[in-house]
Amino acid sequence: MSAFDSGHTGFMLVATSLVMLMTPGLAFFYGGLVGRRNVLSIMIQSFVSMGITTIIWYVCGYSLCFSGGAGGIIGNLDLAFLRGVGPLTPFGEGHIPLYVFIAYQMMFAIITPALITGAFANRIRFGAYLLFLVAWLFLVYFPFVHMIWGGGLLAKWGVLDFAGGIAVHNIAGMAALASVLYVGRRKVADSVPHSIPLVALGTGLLWFGWYGFNAGSQLKVDGITGLAFLNTDIAASFAGPTWMLLAWIFERKPKFLGLLTGAVAGLATITPCAGYVTPASAMLIGVLAGIVCYGAVSLKNRLRWDDALDVWGVHGVGGALGIVMLGLLGTTAVNASGQNGLFYGNPSFFVKQVVAILGSSVYAFGFTWLMLAAINRVTPVRTTEVEEQKGLDDTLHGETAYEQGI
Repeated sequence: MSAFDSGHTGFMLVATSLVMLMTPGLAFFYGGLVGRRNVLSIMIQSFVSMGITTIIWYVCGYSLCFSGGAGGIIGNLDLAFLRGVGPLTPFGEGHIPLYVFIAYQMMFAIITPALITGAFANRIRFGAYLLFLVAWLFLVYFPFVHMIWGGGLLAKWGVLDFAGGIAVHNIAGMAALASVLYVGRRKVADSVPHSIPLVALGTGLLWFGWYGFNAGSQLKVDGITGLAFLNTDIAASFAGPTWMLLAWIFERKPKFLGLLTGAVAGLATITPCAGYVTPASAMLIGVLAGIVCYGAVSLKNRLRWDDALDVWGVHGVGGALGIVMLGLLGTTAVNASGQNGLFYGNPSFFVKQVVAILGSSVYAFGFTWLMLAAINRVTPVRTTEVEEQKGLDDTLHGETAYEQGI
């Protein structure tokens, strides 16, 4: 009979709950950013992932990510339907039940495809989105989780990603860019954001949940857990005001929305580094996240890419920046399980991180484009101009968030 550590197990259950809370938080964040006629259509895309992804995770998703295929691209079906796993089955060193790890990783699988939805807001059909959700999990998310966290190709090569710079943010951001370029610009201008207070609520829930996202990725309670927790807060707290200051300089106003978006950019950027860098490095990473992600969004605007909610600029660029910064600033002085980066005398690790992020970007972009093209042959991906004009809440779902005129 396994004797699990109650402290580690209790902490991981809390961390799992925090990551679960991030998906409703994302729904509020995105819901506030779109127009009044499209609030429910964007929110349901996050909430439905909580159901669909959980089903897939139980049936075969966990198995494809975390069983078999050592050094490969994808796992096998040995643990399909959680075959052979019971309440007393241990995970790793035996501190926690395997069930807890399965649930924790499931929350990551739920939120990652939901991140993409902000890019094609107001112009994708719900049926096409459901097909996209399923296909993207199998063809993009599961392979990268296996390669990085499941003992696959990138892990064997020595690539590090503490909590999802590649496995969550970069691949979601590059998928978002592919979606924007494939689906095209909105035909009907949307009065956005319709509710900055909703965006603020979503940001608060995301920030709160991110402590479970990053600190929980240590999978036990120790000094690295505390380091990841602190670094998460430092990066977000430096990135938000940096973005706000840039908006104040270039847009002549200190924008609340800029403060909120900057904080999320900082959270996304510190994610792969949180347990591998010093708090001083987290401060620098936060400032750079505010600058670089603000620049990416400005570039997107100049190029007229209709990434409605800046998924590429915040998550795609932020995740990539975090992986590169880990290659520069990682140090075994704070985490012996990590690697020294370029600034600590290890250029080979930096090269591996850069190659990994370039590869993940190309893979996620290409497979997402092909996926959307294939889905479009089955069912139209894009909504009609009439549907956009009336709003997707009513035309696609027969519901509205607000009474007319209120």
